[in-house]
Amino acid sequence: MVPLYETVSVGITSFLHRPCLSICSFPRISFMMQKPPIELATRIGRALISASNHTIPTRTWTPSLEHALHRIGCRGSLSPPLVARVIDSFLSPHHSLALGFFNWASQQPGFSHNSLSYQSILKSLAFFRQFNAIDTLLKQAKAQRISLDSSVYSFVIDSLIRGKKAQSAFWVFNEVSSLSGEIGGHVCNSLLAALASDGYLDNARKLFDTMIERGVSLNTIGFGVFIWRLSKNIESSKVLGVLDELKKGVSEINGSIIAVLIIHGICFASRESEAFWVLDELRSRGCKPDFIAYRIVAEAFRSAGNVFEREVVLKKKRKLGVAPRTNDYTEFILGLISERLILEAKDLGEVIVSGNFPIEDDVLNSLIGSVSAVDPGLTIMFLKFMIEKERLPTLLTLSNLSRNLCKHEKMDELLEVYQVLSSKDYFSNLESYNVMVSFLCNGGRVKEAYAVLQEMKKKGLGPNVLFYNSLMEACCKEDLVRPAKRLWDEMFASGCSGNLKTYNLLIRKLSQTGEVEEALHLFHHMVEKGIVPDATTYTSLLEGLCEETKFELAFEIFNKSAEQDFMLAQSILSTFVLNICKKGHFHVASKLLHGLNTDIGNSDSHVVLLKSLADAKEVQLAIEHVKKAVGEKCLDGKNDVWKDLHGSCAGYFAA
Repeated sequence: MVPLYETVSVGITSFLHRPCLSICSFPRISFMMQKPPIELATRIGRALISASNHTIPTRTWTPSLEHALHRIGCRGSLSPPLVARVIDSFLSPHHSLALGFFNWASQQPGFSHNSLSYQSILKSLAFFRQFNAIDTLLKQAKAQRISLDSSVYSFVIDSLIRGKKAQSAFWVFNEVSSLSGEIGGHVCNSLLAALASDGYLDNARKLFDTMIERGVSLNTIGFGVFIWRLSKNIESSKVLGVLDELKKGVSEINGSIIAVLIIHGICFASRESEAFWVLDELRSRGCKPDFIAYRIVAEAFRSAGNVFEREVVLKKKRKLGVAPRTNDYTEFILGLISERLILEAKDLGEVIVSGNFPIEDDVLNSLIGSVSAVDPGLTIMFLKFMIEKERLPTLLTLSNLSRNLCKHEKMDELLEVYQVLSSKDYFSNLESYNVMVSFLCNGGRVKEAYAVLQEMKKKGLGPNVLFYNSLMEACCKEDLVRPAKRLWDEMFASGCSGNLKTYNLLIRKLSQTGEVEEALHLFHHMVEKGIVPDATTYTSLLEGLCEETKFELAFEIFNKSAEQDFMLAQSILSTFVLNICKKGHFHVASKLLHGLNTDIGNSDSHVVLLKSLADAKEVQLAIEHVKKAVGEKCLDGKNDVWKDLHGSCAGYFAA
């Protein structure tokens, strides 16, 4: 029985049997019963998700998905709230599907989007930082005079900031500056800090003025980074003028931190004499300099060789300075890191550490993990400072540090880090050793990684398969096949059984180096052990067999994949055909495809063969293959794939 909410189509079929009437004579009459919006949205969302499982890559919009929508028969029920519900509830995590569905709805007769559907798609795109699409949709909404909620602009601006597009974020803000109060103080402060950090001081100044004018509260991060950058570029008197303007608006700032940032900026520009004068000016404005601020000025005088002035500053520090509040700096630095203002966090962290001021463990961990991405050398200083204080980094921090040092190819520095930590007995369990071994292997330090494995064994910590896989992968990457084999033997001798990745690593390498017989032996060994081969296993082995022109064995292996899972066989078939064609054995590839049953054969594999034939100018063989494939119904001459095939080889088929 068809549910009431299903589309019921009533055609006037009785008239179609009359000689004088045809389908063209009477239009098809459709009565669309309204489905409940939630139910219809669920059907649409699930249908698109399901259909997109078969797109390449998955979860991307293709014209074929329109057929899924047509089958549901939802065009007559389309509305902006329905589109918004489908996107919010189902498609938001898949921005390509969300945008495809939004654009498809736009093309339907009689349909037009409103603010609700625009808001849904823009939030999805903002989350995935699809900036070109966002720009296009914002222009469309403006042209159609659609007013969007301030929360949408907040999402978009925040996304642009995090995508390091502060200037673009400012342009969006400019379009809706009248909504600055509704956009929110946090977003406005983030934008102010980002503009200043990226050097767009003119635009940062405009934003600052707007925030003051409209009563948007400034916080320590937003105003702090702004005034910090200004201090490096303009006269000190003008910097103090900006600080005075702050009183006209709303603010919640930490005066001592602002004082440090201003002083640091002025001294950075080698204007230490001005900085000394500014210390008193800041105190009179409620920004009381702490010991950190005084030390910055003292060190600037020392670097300039002005010993007397340095002593004057230190004397004043003892008389007027206050101890820095560790909690305040903790909150500020962690805030900088969360806003991805890593350079600013680095500079302030260096000031604190070089002055031997108190700093919390979580701040040091965050600095080490994040600053290593931009300044590995300074990160080592942070780490050594931490260790000198008899404290050690977390394993997550060490992982982030190791990853960034590998990325910057600072392997000597990484070895130094591991040696220092080893001297403190940092590595004491499998988890910590796994970090060291995996990153040594990532950096190509196979010898050192193997030495760590031996050290573990001496400590009674038996390496598990993860350790062996990391080391074996590194050996294969460095073309150290014989050491990889010895490692394999050692692994099994120690009672550690390999897993799927272990077998795949060695099978792939042996297949690539012409040792396909040994690779076959490993394949049969894994099957005997109950380890199920996957696409990587079969593809590697088939590639090696094709390279050695051992096609009968290759057919046997492919048949095993089909026996295991015909979908698996389908997924590797095109690659198998391509490997055969690389050696010019087109007849073998054609024989393979014609010998397959329809469950396994697919049009993509025929495309691969025909394109290879076209490239090799094997016109006659291509024509014969197509005729036979169509006759065997391996290819449908009327479907879209056939059109693609014909288009690809049109120049050859014309004859």
